[in-house]
Amino acid sequence: MAPSATLDVLALAAHPDDVELCAGGTMCLLAQQGYDVGIIDFTKGELGSRGTPALRMEEAQRAAEIIGLSVRENLGLPDGDIANTKANQRVLIRRIRRYRPGIVLVNATECRHPDHCAAAELAGDALFYSGLRKVETTGDDGAVQEPWRPHHVLHYMQAIPFEPTLVVDVSDVWEQRIEALQAFKSQFFHPEYEADTDEPETFVSNPTFFEWIEARARTQGYKIGATYGEPFRYRGGPIGVTDLAEALDRDKPYR
Repeated sequence: MAPSATLDVLALAAHPDDVELCAGGTMCLLAQQGYDVGIIDFTKGELGSRGTPALRMEEAQRAAEIIGLSVRENLGLPDGDIANTKANQRVLIRRIRRYRPGIVLVNATECRHPDHCAAAELAGDALFYSGLRKVETTGDDGAVQEPWRPHHVLHYMQAIPFEPTLVVDVSDVWEQRIEALQAFKSQFFHPEYEADTDEPETFVSNPTFFEWIEARARTQGYKIGATYGEPFRYRGGPIGVTDLAEALDRDKPYR
């Protein structure tokens, strides 16, 4: 994947597979619609009970190809210790200013996994400071970067549900979304993956976990008159519109 000059949508994640699990359909749909989309993973998931960091990187690359990402990067922060430090903020600010996305998707602020909450905090602060002119950074080429703050930031739903601001209809890309998720064979149930003897079954590797994924997507889709939906909570609302009819141009069938 050759880096795009800029990205329309950038998804940030504590671990490889967070985006595929929670916003994979949305990313597939955006790529299909012709937008340049990318993912930046904060860690390599080295504390995971199954697989290895090297395998996770291979799986992430495969998922990126399935989705149609323009960019996928890994910051190499320590798994289990995603600290909201000035140093880590600067690392992320450089990437935000590099890709200048209009929309950014980030981890949930509340989740059973502490890394997800920590990643949301780090992302939130970095996205704000990235817009300050006096926070100076240089790019990969050594040139001083211009400040940039995305126009919209949304949290994707993880283990703990919230009342979403909006739900994306991902019905048309559902099979592609599941294929991208199952690229992470070591993490989620996949009949072709042979776990090592010391690799336990986990919360997400159980076969019934996919039933839960589908059930939640159907529940969210039902709210908007779709078969499958992915929920998001808008950060820092309200959302401003100038054309109410255009903003609400999608019919919502009565259920």
